[in-house]
Amino acid sequence: MKARLQELEAQLKLGLDGVRMVGIWGVGGSGKTTLASSLYMKISSNFKGHCIVDNIREESTKHGLKTLQEKVLSSLLNTQIKSESVEVGKRLIRSRLSRSKVLILLDDVDDIKQLDALAGSHYWFGSGSRIIITTRDEHLLRTHKVDHVSPVTLLSHEEAIVLFTKHAYNKNSPVSDYEKLSLRVVSYAAGLPLALKVIGSFLYDKNEKEWRSTLARLKDIPETEILKQLKISYDGLRPTEKELFLDIVCFYRRTNIEGIVDDTMDIFEACGYYPHVGIKVLRQKALITVVDNSHGVWFDMHDLVQEMGHYIVRGEHPNNPEKHSRLWKSEEIENMCFGDKTMENDEIKGIRYFSRSSYSSLFFKNLSNMKKLRWLYVYLSRNEVDNIEGPNILSNELRYISFTYYPRCPFPDGWRPIKLGVLELCWSLQKELWKGYKLLPHLKVLVLQCMDSLLSTPDFDGLPCLQKLKLELCDVLKEIHSSLGRHTSIEDISITGCEQLRMFPTIVQMGNLKTLEINTCPKLLEFPEIKSNMKSLVTLSLSCMGIDLLLSSIGERCANLVSLRLWRCFFLKSIDVNFYGLKHLEDFTLNGLDYMKMPDGLRISLRHWYGSRLSIWLQFVFPQLRKLDLRGCGLRDGEIPSGIGELYNLLELDLSGNDFTRLHISFSQLTRLELLRLNDCNQLVELPKLPSGIVILEADSCKSLATVGDLYTNCKRLCHVSIMKGVLIEGERLLDSMLQAKTIENQSMFLCVEGLGIAKEFMPPLVRGGTCRLKLPKNWCSDFCGFLMCAVVTAEFSDYHSSIVMSMDHMMSGGMYYADDVIWEEGDNDRITSVWYVSFASLRHTAWWNEIYQEVLFSIHLHDYVCSGVGVRLVARKSGSYGLTETSPTQEYEISKYAPNFKIGHDSQYALECGFLLWEGMPLLFSPLPKADCLQ
Repeated sequence: MKARLQELEAQLKLGLDGVRMVGIWGVGGSGKTTLASSLYMKISSNFKGHCIVDNIREESTKHGLKTLQEKVLSSLLNTQIKSESVEVGKRLIRSRLSRSKVLILLDDVDDIKQLDALAGSHYWFGSGSRIIITTRDEHLLRTHKVDHVSPVTLLSHEEAIVLFTKHAYNKNSPVSDYEKLSLRVVSYAAGLPLALKVIGSFLYDKNEKEWRSTLARLKDIPETEILKQLKISYDGLRPTEKELFLDIVCFYRRTNIEGIVDDTMDIFEACGYYPHVGIKVLRQKALITVVDNSHGVWFDMHDLVQEMGHYIVRGEHPNNPEKHSRLWKSEEIENMCFGDKTMENDEIKGIRYFSRSSYSSLFFKNLSNMKKLRWLYVYLSRNEVDNIEGPNILSNELRYISFTYYPRCPFPDGWRPIKLGVLELCWSLQKELWKGYKLLPHLKVLVLQCMDSLLSTPDFDGLPCLQKLKLELCDVLKEIHSSLGRHTSIEDISITGCEQLRMFPTIVQMGNLKTLEINTCPKLLEFPEIKSNMKSLVTLSLSCMGIDLLLSSIGERCANLVSLRLWRCFFLKSIDVNFYGLKHLEDFTLNGLDYMKMPDGLRISLRHWYGSRLSIWLQFVFPQLRKLDLRGCGLRDGEIPSGIGELYNLLELDLSGNDFTRLHISFSQLTRLELLRLNDCNQLVELPKLPSGIVILEADSCKSLATVGDLYTNCKRLCHVSIMKGVLIEGERLLDSMLQAKTIENQSMFLCVEGLGIAKEFMPPLVRGGTCRLKLPKNWCSDFCGFLMCAVVTAEFSDYHSSIVMSMDHMMSGGMYYADDVIWEEGDNDRITSVWYVSFASLRHTAWWNEIYQEVLFSIHLHDYVCSGVGVRLVARKSGSYGLTETSPTQEYEISKYAPNFKIGHDSQYALECGFLLWEGMPLLFSPLPKADCLQ
């Protein structure tokens, strides 16, 4: 509480003139009123007048806003004030208080009209006045333009124990095994003060058996008083927002939606939820959070908020799942299978079913009776569906279907899915989805994956609104229905691993197509003929195909193409693309095309095919190019297109896996280049003079590399360098240079090099293993700008870019987890040193950040690899730069988008897991990590 009070008091800026409004926002029962009241009592003596308006949500409903205005005026002016109306009350507050320094606490606001009536403007109050507002709705605070919104922080583990003990511990009649039982309650409450108070007070006079009975009951029947408080936010939602919230509660909590976020939005759109605004409302009401961290992207919420949602879904029939609007427990669904198979069910709207036994045929019979079903997610197993029939009918109300292992039969003939928006099938046994033509007028997304028996795709004329088509690993599919080529709504097509696919439809009219990706279809021998302009196509990616010719129509019909990627199309004989027509191309990839097979059987080097021609294209046709990828093209000395040096807009260049000894390219004009990859260039002996603005350099496994040139002195923006399995560079010198970067205090940094020079000189010395402690001096958060970590890795460590896990745990008083502080000594297999820097600017927003802690436990985990030593130290802040830790537009160097993007995994007040997204599009460097023992 002390730290929270200090932080909130700091936001009031009591020493300054002017009027300041500060809002405290959070879920019901999170301690907003307690925090605000405590601060009010602490500072109220500093004001000429002060007033608390309690429970505004209920009081304004019962007595009206005019009564609350009169209360404010009477309290602050020490005399009875009456008002004729709300409008008159506004004028009275403005005229009577505009010269007074006052403190007002407005508690539990839930309507903007309440703020307009009680504190309509800063100008209503005298200089020095402070207005504190508590609410469950962040939107109200933003709309009212308060000066600061302070999200309430739930209690830490230790704070929760203290609060619970205050209410539950009966010293006159102590419960045996109290400590263990109390920890179960603290875990259940998950930091919510209201839950700790309510349950603690209830248990105060109970014996051990009654404690255990209560804990067992809470698993199935939540405490009514807690749910009542939490449900207030739900009751304030619109009908569509309520339905959206309940769907997230039952089906989407902690379900990774990374990569399918747009599809999830399509599902919600199909359900009529208007999700882009609906999700924002739910977040502002503190009912859900959207987590975007190392483990993916998902919806989350407090455990008790989810329990409240489940309670609403079960309604008045908690033990009768047939009466629930949504089903997600497999046991309940399977119990239903033994009920009446003939009775129609108009209650169930959504089902998520993971089969645990052979009830599929019974499940399908029940499914046929659910006439209002709109959301269906089913995961069966192959042995369940080999010899059974599917449902004889499905709900025409369905908006979303995701089915794994649907039976062999097509979907029912009588099914009219006119509202279906998303259809996803995986491992289904069907040869065709349905017989003949079927109209699905609202289907936007069709995903068919791993359908080993699929022989044909639907007639796309029946899917007029289709926007996304994904065909993946459909092994026997030979052709796609020709109607796709004249589809006017399709935007994204992805075809992967369809090994028997021989033909893609002629493109007659696909004016809205934005992305076309065809990967690993070796029998697809011809690129589709394009007969109309494709003005919307921006991405074309072809890999591992059997095509031997790229038609000139690409350049003629796809004039707005931004990205063209050719990956390992080994049978290409010629590329007749009219590159002069691609005026907007920014991303060009030729990967693995080291030799072209010519008609006479000769294998011609790329140099003879495009050498000077590509240079001309690069120089005069592609001056706007941002990304160029020529990996694995077998380029030797003299074969690198010289036109690369003329690409003054180039940001990324990848020449990995080639055979040149030197880069005979002038980098002098590549002033915008920020990323250079030269991995696996085994013949490369030296690096050229690189642009000063380079941010990321990779030169791993360059076994002949002997020198890195002026890398130490010329490249002042480097924040990611990896040079392993090659030259032994002066690591300490490079590290010092990287730490001098102008933006270092606001971004992260990563360095991985061969050798142990950095590790041997690192201070304080590295300790053995993967865990170490760091004592923090006073004012550590203001005198220093970040943590610098160093680890030594054994020689077997090869896949570095997918294996770092880092956690930082506060050392609690009485904790039992201690690091082994034996000093690291070099071992026979120690080969690689990795260093990474985490700026305080990237930590200040976390729940973990707390300036009062004095010691931190760091743990580095490399999965299957051995971390033989690890160390950590603080990096001193540059003189006079404290104010720059928040990114400022006046910085000399803008932080690059290629800088390592620091990501948070687990975040709590006592533990943090973190890692890096090295640059846009790269995989994360870490995965889930258990909490330290002392935090369990």
